[in-house]
Amino acid sequence: MNRRILILANHDLVIYNFRKELIQKLISEKYEVYISSPNGKRIDELVSMGCQFCELENIDRHGKNPIKEIKLLMEYKKLVKAVNPLCVLTYTIKPNIFGSIAARKYGIPCLSNITGLGSAVEKKSFLQFLTIRMYKYAFKDIDTVFFQNEENLTFFLDRQILTDSFELLPGSGVNIEHFNYLKYPDDDVVRFVFISRIMKEKGIELYLQAAKIIKNKYPNTEFHICGFCEERYEKILEDYHKKGYIIYHGMVDDIKNVLKDTHCTIHPTYYPEGLSNVLLESSACGRPIITTDRSGCREVVTNKNGFLIKENSSEDLIEKIILFLSLNFKEKRKMGENGRELIEREFNREIVVNEYIKKINILSDRDE
Repeated sequence: MNRRILILANHDLVIYNFRKELIQKLISEKYEVYISSPNGKRIDELVSMGCQFCELENIDRHGKNPIKEIKLLMEYKKLVKAVNPLCVLTYTIKPNIFGSIAARKYGIPCLSNITGLGSAVEKKSFLQFLTIRMYKYAFKDIDTVFFQNEENLTFFLDRQILTDSFELLPGSGVNIEHFNYLKYPDDDVVRFVFISRIMKEKGIELYLQAAKIIKNKYPNTEFHICGFCEERYEKILEDYHKKGYIIYHGMVDDIKNVLKDTHCTIHPTYYPEGLSNVLLESSACGRPIITTDRSGCREVVTNKNGFLIKENSSEDLIEKIILFLSLNFKEKRKMGENGRELIEREFNREIVVNEYIKKINILSDRDE
């Protein structure tokens, strides 16, 4: 009986941070897990869990070179043929498209996960047209496509990329044991934090503008930033850090170490997200959130655990920060507690893991 599962992803951190519990469950149920991604610092830990690693050489996450894309497809076809898995699990655009094509060539079921549309798909352009055509070809006769928000699902249905074989999941979910409730800080300084890749579409410019204005008006505030910094923002972050507007931490392996001392997570993104893990993890730790009123973000916000802002509006962000500062300690803490309750109820990662296991077990029973 075939118990091999092949997971295709574009980064080892994505697998380790958001799929680790699924892998652990698969291994506990005696499945053999093969992982294909570029090599990275988390691969050794995944291998120590019991995974087989197949290094991926030809993926360029943001590249548009057709020759490289053909090489990626050929590499996936070769890999799928060699592993001959029970099913293939894919995440993000290129593994979803080329991985599902490779799986179909050998008659192997594929479970794909739309972790967000990405700028290339959301914005009308020739690249959007081309990507939609590729998705239509790739997802023909696919077993299941998982979506993380209703807007992404509607996008695919409206363009007839899919007509059936889809399900809606609560994002990647959160490990509520690891991201446990953290005691709410009761000191006088109110600390905000931005946790993301430092890029324009994630709202870093909005955050920096707000930090400068609020810091001058409310000295007892701090604005922290965690994440990989794109080159174009290195100098401004260094300048703002020196002037005391922000505190930049760089890459942080465990954001709990930052969240335990902060009072509110700000995520002013206008990037086409699936469902923001930053918001899920911050809420799980009992931190109020301020984020954009758009798909991938609004799903994690009620009027009891945070505030929504207009897309790409520094003025609205500043207004909501001032509103948050006007709350007393108990009100802020209660918002965090409400967020924790929401995560426990609707976004527990076990929900996601169980749905995958159910699908895979059905395929396994069919294979006997």
